[in-house]
Amino acid sequence: MIKKFLDKLMGKSTPGTSGGKPHFGKREEVPASVHGINPELVDRRAAEVVATLKQAGFEAYIVGGAVRDLLLGLRPKDFDVATNATPEQVKGLFRRAFIIGKRFRIVHVVHGRGREHEVIEVSTFRAYLDNAAAGQVAGNEKTSKAQLSGMQHAVDASGRVLRDNVWGPQDEDATRRDFTVNAMYYDPVSQIVVDYHKGLQDAKKKTLRMIGDPATRYREDPVRIIRAVRFAAKLSGLGFSIEAKSAAPLVQSQALLAEVPQSRMFDEMLKLLQTGHAIATIEQLKKLGMAKGIYPLLDVAVERADTPFVKAALVDTDRRVNEGKPVAPSFLLACVLWEDVRNGWQTRLNQRQHPLPALQEAIDEVFDKRIGDVSGRGKLAADMREIWVMQPRFEKRVGNTPFGMVMQPRFRAGFDFMRLRADVGEVEEALAEWWQDFQTADDERRDDLMDQAKEEQKARQKAQPVVKRVPRAAPAADPRGLPQGPDAGPADGDAEFPSEGGAPKKRRRRRRKPGGAGGGEGAAPAAAGE
Repeated sequence: MIKKFLDKLMGKSTPGTSGGKPHFGKREEVPASVHGINPELVDRRAAEVVATLKQAGFEAYIVGGAVRDLLLGLRPKDFDVATNATPEQVKGLFRRAFIIGKRFRIVHVVHGRGREHEVIEVSTFRAYLDNAAAGQVAGNEKTSKAQLSGMQHAVDASGRVLRDNVWGPQDEDATRRDFTVNAMYYDPVSQIVVDYHKGLQDAKKKTLRMIGDPATRYREDPVRIIRAVRFAAKLSGLGFSIEAKSAAPLVQSQALLAEVPQSRMFDEMLKLLQTGHAIATIEQLKKLGMAKGIYPLLDVAVERADTPFVKAALVDTDRRVNEGKPVAPSFLLACVLWEDVRNGWQTRLNQRQHPLPALQEAIDEVFDKRIGDVSGRGKLAADMREIWVMQPRFEKRVGNTPFGMVMQPRFRAGFDFMRLRADVGEVEEALAEWWQDFQTADDERRDDLMDQAKEEQKARQKAQPVVKRVPRAAPAADPRGLPQGPDAGPADGDAEFPSEGGAPKKRRRRRRKPGGAGGGEGAAPAAAGE
């Protein structure tokens, strides 16, 4: 209490507030005997990047979530490196390195080629700057590029950081990070963990605590609100929870997300749903009172998370991520929005529209209503459309359709989608099993499967109720002596077929040619519209 009073009297403040120099924490070097990180969990290429920077005379550490996961005995999926070398200096040390970003300039050091390549992200220690003294810019980073040109540190009217490329010492860099458990540095060479904000203690207590004043930190970068949910979901299985003080401003701060560009919000939404913790994320959003209001498409996913089909898709996505298999945003979003497409399609079919144009119209309507204009919509929309359009085609298992289907690049995604539909009872299980066999079978086996499908089709047709012809009442005798009534021949009788509604459908009587069989010059033409 006395310390807080003295700090206030001397003009000191906590990180994230204005007035005086903030307290950057005390550097603590934790040896391997205390932190217990297993060096075998450290990515070899990340360790090589650190070693190269240190050999060149710079400080370098593995930083952020990778250190947190290492402390918890987990194998991190991504490794980031922090250093006091500038982006230009980092780039000069590696053969394949690229400077990216304007808001925060970082370097991507690329190892390997093709699908086996790995990117190590290297950032320079950033200085702590009072945002009240930063350059003021109207709008966001997307709409204010001209104003931001040449500026190193800038915020918008709400205090959100739009640009932050002022380099500084490590203790200030730690203060600029969000949660204490994400603000630790690990040197794989000396195996020492550097901690400024009691992150190691919070990790042991399984607490997610924001560095500085939470409301101010969320205002600096509203995406931290989403990151808080994501970390809480990822670590909830290990017993982590957000500290009460850090959680308190979350709901009120949601309004700040409206100023974040839609493309960035779309990407953050995908991170929530596609990092292997989708089900836990939905639970955290509900627990924190944030089930609505973050992003419209996320609202739909949360709302439908308990429906059998969407829940199956979320569970399957989590499974694939945790097994190291790739996931595509188009597949998950196609699952989330399938209810809209299906309902719109059925409405148009009820209006007697042709099935394929009706489906295309329903899809267009969903894109305009739910997806909007986001970066990459063209590719995303094309993939989702293919998945949806394939669904009615799975019902056709005769002719050349099956062979053409399995040759399509997006066949596997379309099949997996149909497989989920079968799992929840939306289509027959036998249909999914047939396609499962067909796609992997040899030519002989495929011929057998095609014969099986034909037999099933015939059996279904036989099982359908037969609509018998209903004879007309006998008409008056024709004075010309031509055949009349149900026994009349096909040339001039009225053949009746059941229409879709079950009512008899008339076939128009064929007009006789003069001199043709069954009539002569005196034969009267058949009456149209009879």
